[in-house]
This record gives sequence, C-alpha cells and structure tokens, in this order.
Amino acid sequence: MKNITYPAALKAGDTIAIPAPAGKVKPANVENAKKVLENLGFKVKVMPHTLGEYGSFSGTPSERLSDFEQAWNDPEVKAIVCARGGYGVVHIMEALNSGLDYNNPKWVVGFSDISALHALMAKHNIASVHASMCSHIAKGIEDEDNASLIGILKGDRPAYTFPSSPLDRPGLAVGQLLGGNLAVLAELINTPYDIIKPDTILFVEDVAEPIYKIERMFYQLRLSGILPKLKGLIVGQFTEYKPDETHNSMEEMIAKVVEPYKYPVAFNVPIGHVEHNIPMIESATVTLKVSVSGKNSIIFHR
Repeated sequence: MKNITYPAALKAGDTIAIPAPAGKVKPANVENAKKVLENLGFKVKVMPHTLGEYGSFSGTPSERLSDFEQAWNDPEVKAIVCARGGYGVVHIMEALNSGLDYNNPKWVVGFSDISALHALMAKHNIASVHASMCSHIAKGIEDEDNASLIGILKGDRPAYTFPSSPLDRPGLAVGQLLGGNLAVLAELINTPYDIIKPDTILFVEDVAEPIYKIERMFYQLRLSGILPKLKGLIVGQFTEYKPDETHNSMEEMIAKVVEPYKYPVAFNVPIGHVEHNIPMIESATVTLKVSVSGKNSIIFHR
C-alpha cells in the first residue's frame, strides 16, 4: 500500500480558502459558509473569481486555475474548501498536475465534480476529503456531517456506523479507500488520474444518471478486470433517476453486476447528493465491516 501524505491538521487562526473550480456559485452560500468557518476560529479567504460567472462556470479556465493555484501556493492557507461542484474541473487538471508544488500539501474538500480533484490528489499520494461544500457548511457546526468534516481537518479519524441493507454482502475488508462521483471517475479511466484500481475499497455515488448508464460504467469496470479485484465496494446514494423496464432500482442492478465476487458490499451508505453526506478521507486506510443485519461500519485508521 502506498505511503499517503496527510496535510497538517488545522488549528484556530489558520486560513481556509474558498475557490470555485467548476460551476458558478450562489453568493449567499459562500457568505454563510464563510461566517460559519469564521465563528469556528478560522480565517477565510474567498478567492477573486469564486463569485464570478462565465457561462455556467464561475470563471474562465484560466481564472479558475489562477484561484486554485493562488490558494495552494499561499503559505497561510491550510485547507481549500471548494464552493461547489457542477462541471469544469477537467478544464484545469493538466495545468494543476504540472503547476502545483505537491511537497507542500493542504486539505482539499468537496464532492461531485470535485471528485476529479480528489483523483489528482490521489495521483500525488495526498489525502483529501470527499465532503459537502458551502451550501451545506452554511447549516452550521450543529450539523453532524459538518462537525465530522471539521474534526477531520483538525486531525480526527472518524468511525461511522450506518444501517445494513437487504442487498448487502457481508464481510470484512481492510484497504485504501478511493472513490467519489462515478460519472466523473469513469471519465478519468485510462488517464493519469484514474483511481479506480484493483485492491482498493471503492465508494461511488451519482445523481441524475439513468440506470443503464451506471450499468454501462460498472460493466466497463467488470470487463476491464478491475471490478472483480476490489477489496470492497461502498454503494452511496444514487438520486434523481427513475426505475426502468429491467431494474426497479439502481441498487438492484449493482447487486446483480457484482454478484460473482466475494468481497463485502455495503448499500445505501449516506454518501452523495443528499442532506446526510458523511465526509470520507480519500486515500486513507479503512476497515469496512458489512453485516447481514444491524449495523455496518467504516473505520478510518491513523
């Protein structure tokens, strides 16, 4: 297993930067999230183009690149919380890959299209946090997922429990955790940023994708030989889709595709485009325990 670098734990007075490397953002979400983080004792730096607009994006590719590079290169910034997802990170990945000093890592936080940035961090063996962004952070520290995120940034390693599902396949697995939005990650297969690898515990989620398209992605992984060689699979939330003529649910389809394999599979895990979106440390070593009844768990190692 690779040696993973964990960015330094945050403390009171540290600076968190908020760029928008993909879609344009509602200013109120950024402002409200900024207040929450400041009330926790952090300084917050909203990047110059975070509240900008260029078509459906927060800025041109060069503007979004500049914001992220400035945040990464600023020695005062200890974490980068992306304002939102959407689409657009792929526009700047090549430049970020060659243009950042990865010897001085910092936490990168976000999900959805930000899965591409997590893939970039994983390529350089740096841990990052798959977690909700400004619109959810604005709910405050009383929210359990926000509290978990802040704990991770301060050095905690969480242990989550969640209800088992009838489709679960029981078992115990220890391995490196990688994953995110399946459509984003599938587009990175056979690129330098491909993180869907054998011998990992993979977690996936998605939104507004029909069942047949997700099935196509799973069969790509199956036919490539990756799906049979996972250590475990965590199936998050697949939302905003309809049953089709073949499958009543996304979960039933996934269960059928992975039926030949022996590793543990956990379904209905609270990860994705939902209110309860548990923060996951990408590239971390975890223990996944899936039981036939009662509670399942994901435990992050130190």
